[in-house]
Amino acid sequence: MTANRRVCVIGAGPCGMSFLYHNNQLKVAGKECADVVCYEKQSNWGGLWNYTWRTGTDEQGNVCHGSMYRDLWSNGPKECLELHDYTFDDHFGKAIPSFPPRAVLFDYLQGRWNKSNLRNYITFNTNVQRVTYNKETDDFTVMTKDLSNDKDLPPERFSHVIVATGHFSVPKVPSFEGIDKFPGRILHSHDFRRANEFKGQRILIVGSSYSAEDIAMQCRKMGSDNVIISYRRKPTNYHWHNGIEERPPLTRVDGSTIHFNDGTTADVDAIILCTGYLYNFPYLPDSLRLKTALELYPAGLYKGTVWMGDGNNKLLYLGMYGQYYSYTMFNIQAEWASAVVSGHKQLPTREDMESDIRIWRRKQEQLDGRFDEIAFQSDFGCDLAKEVGCTYDIDVRTLFNKWENDKRKNIWTYRDHAYTSVHTGKSGIKHHTPWSRAYDDSVDTFVNQTPNKY
Repeated sequence: MTANRRVCVIGAGPCGMSFLYHNNQLKVAGKECADVVCYEKQSNWGGLWNYTWRTGTDEQGNVCHGSMYRDLWSNGPKECLELHDYTFDDHFGKAIPSFPPRAVLFDYLQGRWNKSNLRNYITFNTNVQRVTYNKETDDFTVMTKDLSNDKDLPPERFSHVIVATGHFSVPKVPSFEGIDKFPGRILHSHDFRRANEFKGQRILIVGSSYSAEDIAMQCRKMGSDNVIISYRRKPTNYHWHNGIEERPPLTRVDGSTIHFNDGTTADVDAIILCTGYLYNFPYLPDSLRLKTALELYPAGLYKGTVWMGDGNNKLLYLGMYGQYYSYTMFNIQAEWASAVVSGHKQLPTREDMESDIRIWRRKQEQLDGRFDEIAFQSDFGCDLAKEVGCTYDIDVRTLFNKWENDKRKNIWTYRDHAYTSVHTGKSGIKHHTPWSRAYDDSVDTFVNQTPNKY
């Protein structure tokens, strides 16, 4: 173990767990690795995938971290997030459909983590209260609290800090004229838990990104009367049907009547704000805190990871970009970060790091649409892979492009398609029931099925 490399990982979601995995891989291989402590404020690992029925505050009285809803199914093919050294075939021992429900994906993640006994590195029910960089000693002081016993813990010193708390937990909530007098329910997607709650209701969804399109479909699937998606900047350009329609931005709310900027109106029973999230790191001072809107390459992070402000390149962020790639990107970013922290990869000069950031930021400025964005993030992942001498293929832009085209052809049925794994060469099977009529999303029902055609 490398001397003086004691690392604090904040958060045991997929990003934090990926770092624990790769650091442990170094240890198993007999290579230099870090002494790692991971603090997780929830009682279980998984981050957002640790589903809870709670909203508002959690069992400890803190702001509820989870934004996951009960009826979620993957909105991207599993072949685009499959891990090279732990495939879905490895986990389930058989082929499964390409769009698993929430519980299946969480089961898959836990299989990899359990196989490496990573739970031993995590201190649960512990909240990081404050992180301070000590210039004199070039290390960090981390203050934590034992939430189970409501007790402040003694300060700990670390050489490095990994921020892996995500950016989908603090909702961005806009206001609209008259919305304070709306007689129905108003909620942000952060607090959306069950689509069947809105059965028979007329729903307005504000926003046009992935959560807006998916919650609209979930509500219709579970019996909402009709759903209007009010985009804020630009339409989705999908061919909506089955009781879902798209309208331009809303201008004001008058009782139950919604007014849109094209002069049309609609009466609704509930408003769901799919308006995004704020980057929020209350435990970090300004000198260490990432401040950004949702971008594919946030400013101030070398390779999207190393903080260029205070901290002498020893503060690293994981998973802070907008995401097409998810698990696989967390994995390669964590492998890169682990190599840096453990000393197997040396960082270039600050001048070279700043130059590299400018190159990626300029590329980002030229992107036009989702296909361009997919290509950009694919290139970014491949760049990280090259940096660590990765020998496996993480580039699945072809699959992402097929996925986007399938959605454009028929967004209601895209989850019924099958995709082929770049790691196993095998195709997913067809689910026994079309997604729009599949109501049992348990692991057993989804995995233990007989392939058929419909």
